[in-house]
Amino acid sequence: MKVCIIGASGKLGKYMVQHALDRGYEVVAVCREQSVGKLDEFKGQITVLPGDTDDRGVIERAVRGCGGVLTVLVPWGMKHYASGTAQAVLDFAEPDARLIFSCGWHITRDGKDVYTTQHRLMVKVFGAVAKLFRLVDLDDQIEATRRIFESDKEWTVVRGSDLEEGESQGLPVWSRHVGDPILESNLTRRIDFALFMVDALTRDDLVQEAPAIVGRQSPSALAHGQGEQRAA
Repeated sequence: MKVCIIGASGKLGKYMVQHALDRGYEVVAVCREQSVGKLDEFKGQITVLPGDTDDRGVIERAVRGCGGVLTVLVPWGMKHYASGTAQAVLDFAEPDARLIFSCGWHITRDGKDVYTTQHRLMVKVFGAVAKLFRLVDLDDQIEATRRIFESDKEWTVVRGSDLEEGESQGLPVWSRHVGDPILESNLTRRIDFALFMVDALTRDDLVQEAPAIVGRQSPSALAHGQGEQRAA
C-alpha cells in the first residue's frame, strides 16, 4: 500500500513513518520545509514533499494514488490550520482511501464522553492561554473533526490520552467514550499511539469510529479487560 503521512517530521509522525515502513508500505511524507532535516534517518526510503500541511496544492500532490492517509491534526496558530488540513485531505484523498486522523481526548463525537473536573479545567486553561498568545486554537481542531465526522469517507479519528516516551507496550486498547474505566490511567506510549494509527489503515471495525485509546499495559487496561474494544 502507498500511504501519505501528513505531519511526518514530528515525534508522532516519525514513529508512524517507521511503523509504515516496517509493514512494507510505500511512504510519502509531508512536513514543513524547515523540518525536512528531521526525516534524514529515512533518506532513500521515503518520498518527502515539503510544505505547510494546510497547503491544498501540497496535499493534493501528496495523497494522489495513496490507499491510506495518516494525518497529525495539530491546531497551530490562529489561521485555521487544523481545519484547513482536514478539509484538504477530505477533498483530495482517493475516494476509497482510509483516512486516519489524530487528536486528543478533548474531542467528542457525540457528547457522551465523561471528563474529570481536572481534565476539563486543563483543557479550558490551556486553550485560553494558547489562544491568548495565538499559539494554538483548540476550537479549530474541534471544527476540523466536525467536518471529518460529517464526511462519508472511510475515516477514523484516533483520540489519544496523555503521551510518554518508552519502548512499545503493544497495540493500545480503546473505547468509544472517555469515562470508560478502561481508560482511567490516561497514558499511552507515543510509539504505540503511532502503531494504532498505522494499524487502523486495515481495520474495518474502526471505519467511522473515534476510538479513545490508552496504553495496553496501563493499570486501567490490565484491570478492565486488556485488549478489548469497549462500546461504553
